[in-house]
Formats: sequence, C-alpha cells, structure tokens
Amino acid sequence: MINIGDKLPATTLMEYSEVEGEGCSIGPNAVDVAQASAGKTIALFALPGAFTPTCSAKHVPGYVENFEAFKAAGVDEIWCLSVNDAFVMGAWARDQKTEGKVRMLADGSADFAKATGLTLDLTARGMGLRSDRYSMLVKDGKVVSINREAPGKFEVSNAETLLAQAKA
Repeated sequence: MINIGDKLPATTLMEYSEVEGEGCSIGPNAVDVAQASAGKTIALFALPGAFTPTCSAKHVPGYVENFEAFKAAGVDEIWCLSVNDAFVMGAWARDQKTEGKVRMLADGSADFAKATGLTLDLTARGMGLRSDRYSMLVKDGKVVSINREAPGKFEVSNAETLLAQAKA
C-alpha cells in the first residue's frame, strides 16, 4: 500500500474535457501521472464511483466549493480519481460543474488504484473492483499526507480535512 513519502505510481489516467461554446470535446486524453504531478502540489481525492450518492452530494462538491481556498494554500491542482471511463468522468464533470476547478481523471482499469493498494472490491454489488475513498496531498509526485476512509464512511477524505493539511 502507498505510504507517506512514496512516489505516486507510474500509471496513466484518462481525461475527457469539453470545449464550451463549440459543442465539441477533447479526448479522452492520456495523463501521465509522473509528468502531470512533477513540480506541483496536488490535492488528490479518489472515490468508488461517478454519480454515486455520497460522491456526488458531498465529496466532489466540497472540493469544488473550496477551490479558491486550496489555491490560497499553495495547491496547484485538484484531482478527482474514480474507476470509471473518461466519458463517464467527463459527463460527471459537467454535472458537478468542475470545469477549471477539479480535474476529473478516469482510472478505467483500476491501474492506479491497484498500484497504490487502495482498492475496494464491490463485485458483490455488481460494481467490480473500485477505488477506496481517500484523499492525499501530493508534492512533486510524492505523498505528503493520506486520509483513507473506513468502508462506507465519509469522515476524513473530505475537502476540509485535506485543506487543513495543505495549510499546515
């Protein structure tokens, strides 16, 4: 399992972005985790699935609402990761109004989740292997803090907890 001081796994995520006004879209585009995190401070949070109740009602909105506070705390980017495809993450980004605030990154084959050891097996619920719910502060590709939730909980991976860690 990934720990404080470890580098993020050398994996590739996918991102689907819409271009407003044109009706066109860009992507899905590959995002090399090592390159995208190099030299940056990133507030990264992951969750079991797009459009799921807690994720849509609490987790993503908290990060969107605290975007300016994260910037003021020195965070360059906020990343949301989920084991969904890039098209679903793009539609969820539109629904959650994350444009310019939170990068919605798809871990479609759970490669990042498996490489970090932060997986959640929801096969019995028809959802397969997913990501645990967690947040982490990452500086120049290395984990500075990590907040992993107990199964079914939403207590430590919220925006407020990670923001306090970014300010420290």
